[in-house]
Amino acid sequence: MKKLLILSLCVWGFCCSATSLFAQGEIRIDGSTTVGPIVDAFVEAFKTKMPDLKFSVKKTGSGDGATALIEGRCEIATMSRFMKSDEYSKAVAASKMPVPFTICMDGVCLIVHPSNPVRNLTKDQVKKIYTGTVTNWKEVGGSDMPIIALSRETSSGTYEVFNELALDKEKLGTKVEFANSNPAIFTRISTTQGAIGYVGLGFVSQGVQAVRYENVMPTKETISNGTYKISRPLYLFTNGYPELGSPLMTFCNFFLTEEGHEIINAKGFIPLTNY
Repeated sequence: MKKLLILSLCVWGFCCSATSLFAQGEIRIDGSTTVGPIVDAFVEAFKTKMPDLKFSVKKTGSGDGATALIEGRCEIATMSRFMKSDEYSKAVAASKMPVPFTICMDGVCLIVHPSNPVRNLTKDQVKKIYTGTVTNWKEVGGSDMPIIALSRETSSGTYEVFNELALDKEKLGTKVEFANSNPAIFTRISTTQGAIGYVGLGFVSQGVQAVRYENVMPTKETISNGTYKISRPLYLFTNGYPELGSPLMTFCNFFLTEEGHEIINAKGFIPLTNY
């Protein structure tokens, strides 16, 4: 029933136009910090193509992006998870019809400080670390050092994907620390020897060490072929289907172009196109 509701709303959304709420001179974007680097780069590309078009970009989390779209505070909600059925229900109640654009694939990657010798964790070990059952790295083959588990805040789409796929929706331990963005997780891990956290693939770089999950390293190849299990699509949502040829429609479909493909690839994510 849930899937049928979402599908019917999406189909209905394709019959609706977003132009009534879209000021042609500005596109307001709000939502996921994971999708943030892609959107920032798309905006920079559009500044040369449409210099009179203005943008405002906020990165407050997928849940906040959905709320902003429902309340009419943005034209595009960036989300690192699909919109929930209760969010669709609120949208319908507010006479909004969310329409998704899947722009790329991503993996939720476990990262540790480079000095940490642990290079692989099982699902069971990850669950025990984040529920507070395992509190020292020596319990999972590492050094005698307390584990500092970091998580995204609960409004984050990255948190929801990780909580569902890696933790089976179990409750986090009371000592888990929360951070409000991927960059905040990255910074904390890069400066804290005993810390572990999770970020989108595009945020794995020098300064942290990605960890294998169930003996599989998160890479573009393992995420795209499905062998890395903590993965998800990334989305742009609009209210109704944008008018064909409008700046909003052109922006939402930019991921299909060769330039959009190159940007997504350069940011460390996995394009849906093949140029």
